[in-house]
Amino acid sequence: MKPVLLHPSYFGPISQWTAIAKADNVIFENEDNYQKQTYRNRMYIYDANGRLTLNIPIKHSSALGLSKKGHQKYKDVQIENEFDWQTQHWRAFKASYQTSPFFEFYEDELHPIYSRKFRFLMDLNYHCMDFVADCLQLDWEYDKTDEFILKPQDNTNLRNLINAKSNQGFENNKYTQVFESKAGFLPNLCILDLIFNEGNASLEYLLAQDLKTDLG
Repeated sequence: MKPVLLHPSYFGPISQWTAIAKADNVIFENEDNYQKQTYRNRMYIYDANGRLTLNIPIKHSSALGLSKKGHQKYKDVQIENEFDWQTQHWRAFKASYQTSPFFEFYEDELHPIYSRKFRFLMDLNYHCMDFVADCLQLDWEYDKTDEFILKPQDNTNLRNLINAKSNQGFENNKYTQVFESKAGFLPNLCILDLIFNEGNASLEYLLAQDLKTDLG
């Protein structure tokens, strides 16, 4: 099986982790340009009012002395830590998942991520994905690209899963969600929604999902 090519993300949606769970080998695109409205700096969770977007603020190119027309590499994007986004995100987790079956089980390991200041977005995202892999008890080995792969031939290109505005035709099976009785089942949320609700059964769940492999 070809290695799966993906982008590192802010914890990542269920679709991306389905790809990771099913893959024999994972390669992360480390040399691409940053794009807005993606899972690079956002996630979707389920709160009492439905789907809630959590965004990590980033420093704009102009603040870094870069041309507005110039492309900034993802690995060079810096987090705007002047905003107290970590406290906001942590409070959102607590409000949304405090009553979920497994939040308290993972809480003590997750909280330090929101106490530490990361300078670069990509560093934070790799840290978040390491956390998820540990929660899933997944054999976690991956490679990183050292140049941008424009047209992958030796890899299964699933980089489009980073697009937060489209599910790419992915519809995951239902599982019990905290506020499902209010707004129904919400598909393809952040992987943390699955983990907080399904705990140790999360990896088995991911392996049972159907994911198209022609999204490149």
